[in-house]
Amino acid sequence: MKQDDLRARVAIAVQACKEKKAEDISILRLDAQASGFTDYFIICSGANPRQVQAIADEVDEKLSRAGFEPSHVEGKNQAEWVLLDYVDFVVHIFSESARKFYDLERLWKTATRMELADLEKPAVKKAAAVPQRANSKKTATKSSAKKSSRKRTAAKRARKGK
Repeated sequence: MKQDDLRARVAIAVQACKEKKAEDISILRLDAQASGFTDYFIICSGANPRQVQAIADEVDEKLSRAGFEPSHVEGKNQAEWVLLDYVDFVVHIFSESARKFYDLERLWKTATRMELADLEKPAVKKAAAVPQRANSKKTATKSSAKKSSRKRTAAKRARKGK
């Protein structure tokens, strides 16, 4: 999927949260190394269970109209923490107390914080890394030398143990 398409869907979800007066909306772009399961978290709070459910319903409705359904929904009946999983992004809608308790922003502190305006700009493509051929040979040689040294050491230990 194109980055711009994904960012547009995340923007729709954030806008839906805003329309239902969600509080303290955070958009987190997760690191590929830290999170292999999704690209974005949208985190927001509702003042009471009815508002939490209304925010979740609005996000679901707006994205459904755009042709996207959540792959998984949790917590809609309890309305303490509603999770809408759209695979490439996850919307977390908390009660104020649950949000303080779980503190996802702290748990995912390596994530890049974004604003709605950032999502509306086209994604910037990163230049491909140029392989370092001169160093790659040296690194490969050092790496294989270390591996053989470890094997010899393990073999010596095994012989001494007999």
